Amino acid sequence: MVVPVIKSLGCCVLIPLAAFASLLLDQKANHNFSKLKIKKGVVFGLITGLIAAFFGTFFDFFITLLTHKNDLVLTFPQLVNTVNDFPIDSVTKEEIIRILSNIVENISNDGFSSLYTFSLLANNIVMNSIFGILGGIIGVQILNSRNKNLE
Repeated sequence: MVVPVIKSLGCCVLIPLAAFASLLLDQKANHNFSKLKIKKGVVFGLITGLIAAFFGTFFDFFITLLTHKNDLVLTFPQLVNTVNDFPIDSVTKEEIIRILSNIVENISNDGFSSLYTFSLLANNIVMNSIFGILGGIIGVQILNSRNKNLE
């Protein structure tokens, strides 16, 4: 129950907060409270997002490898129903379901699917980088206004 909540909050809350914290800690470590540039927030946010993407993917990969289960395996029957409800031709639906069932079978048998791992990593890199950059930009604005008030 805890892991799905963390996964849900990770991209939208934890990643931007981590980007903000990295900027704050950088200021404190360097004793430099001058005005920050947006570029620094973007870079710190991107690095935070990439680190979180690789760590999150590794964590998900490791848990899946040990348990032979993940969100895709557990929700596969509902996913098939959802794909069948899409307004696309039946050949495409069958191909999508075949690919997904291969992934589920690989994970259930071996605890690993290269396609699933690659897809998860690609998704995490994009999403975590976007939210990390947003957190970095917002963090720069907050820290600049806070530092202006301290002067």
